Amino acid sequence: MGDPARVDAMTEKDIALQKAADEAEAMQDVAKFARRVRKRLGFSQAEFAERIDVSLDTIRNWEQGKRSPTGAAKALLKVLDKAPEAALAALQ
Repeated sequence: MGDPARVDAMTEKDIALQKAADEAEAMQDVAKFARRVRKRLGFSQAEFAERIDVSLDTIRNWEQGKRSPTGAAKALLKVLDKAPEAALAALQ
C-alpha cells in the first residue's frame, strides 16, 4: 500500500516519471514472458519466428522489451505457454 502523504506531494513531473517507470517494468515482464515461452519450446529466435509466422525482428523486439505483442500475437503466446503441443500442431 502506498503512502498517501507521498502521493499527495507528487508533482506532475513525478507522476509522469513514475508512469514511465511502471510502463518500462511492464514491458520487461512481457519480454521475459516471450523469451521464456520460446526457450521452453526449445527454439532459437529464428526458428520461433518461422514457426509462428512473424519476422525475426519482431521476436527480437519483444524479447528486448522494445515492443510488446498485442492482439492475436499475445493470445498465441499464452496458448503456446499453456498448450504448446496443440498450438504448434495447429500452426503446421
